[in-house]
Amino acid sequence: MAKSPEEEHPQKAFGWAARDSSGLLSPFHFSRRETGDGDVTIKILYCGVCHSDLHNVKNEWGFTMYPIVPGHEIVGTVTKTGKNVKKFKVGDRVGVGVIVESCKRCESCQQDLENYCPQTILTYNSYSQDGAKTYGGYSDIVVVDEHYVLRFPENLPPDAGAPLLCAGITVYSPMKYYGITEPGKHLGVAGLGGLGHVAVKIGKAFGLKVTVISTSLKKEEEAINKLGADSFLVSSDPAKMKAAINTMDYIIDTVSAVHPLGPLLSLLKLNGKLINVGLPEKPLELPIFPLAMGRKLVGGSDIGGIKETQEMLDFCAKHGITADIELIKMGDINTAMERLAKSDVKYRFVIDVANSLSQ
Repeated sequence: MAKSPEEEHPQKAFGWAARDSSGLLSPFHFSRRETGDGDVTIKILYCGVCHSDLHNVKNEWGFTMYPIVPGHEIVGTVTKTGKNVKKFKVGDRVGVGVIVESCKRCESCQQDLENYCPQTILTYNSYSQDGAKTYGGYSDIVVVDEHYVLRFPENLPPDAGAPLLCAGITVYSPMKYYGITEPGKHLGVAGLGGLGHVAVKIGKAFGLKVTVISTSLKKEEEAINKLGADSFLVSSDPAKMKAAINTMDYIIDTVSAVHPLGPLLSLLKLNGKLINVGLPEKPLELPIFPLAMGRKLVGGSDIGGIKETQEMLDFCAKHGITADIELIKMGDINTAMERLAKSDVKYRFVIDVANSLSQ
């Protein structure tokens, strides 16, 4: 007979879980594995609320395994280390992102691209190599192989820095891979949410000219005066869109809703690159004529490997980049999810786990 989540492992754990596609989260007792020789046990202090958490709790992508404890933007402190752990000691401030295991042997892993490993194990809603289900950061503790634990820079605030573990690396990795780092080049950022607002900050740190592309005119003042964008383009204004044709070198598309790609492609110069990092529920229509006539490229990217995620954290610490957050208590998570579904947050919810998770 299968053991209950609470009896599966020796270490008792407590968090909040969704049990069905209503997505409603409620208190959940479960367990974590004992700290292995290469493991780090972490007391969770803060956990960001990613849009993918919302997709998963509601099973909008079709592969949710209930009960599900979301959360893959985890910052905490080390409370125990295995005897073979070399990188961390008790008391260290650390982060855990989207990945907690991979095969470590395949071509992707050998290139420090664990995120593309066919056997990647996600921080939640996956099964570990030992067959146990993974549960995320909406909880009090987590046990992770030290290879997938990140050193969290001392000068990064743990609450506002937590979303960098997903939102930050999701926009940093394609900037590096696709060469979107050349000072003076023009970057468009489509969508000004959790991903988009961090993309603006990282783009500016690379020395790029940054234009925010949004359907909402009311975001213009904040995009320019607070986030540091150079300009703002209302995508629902045909005249302004026409005036901006062939003006951008790159666009990072962070929009997670179904939307047309044609208007974005028209904004790109010859040899321009449109990189998609948002994950709409349904396929998007891709017009080929603009690609062929402008030798343009449409690409994608999915988070980043562990080495690059550490590089991103260090880059953000150096440049003072954090997410703009609204700190919430665990008991407010269902209201936060409702607001997130309406894009009613500037720009990322972060759960104050240690100060609000009570049994």
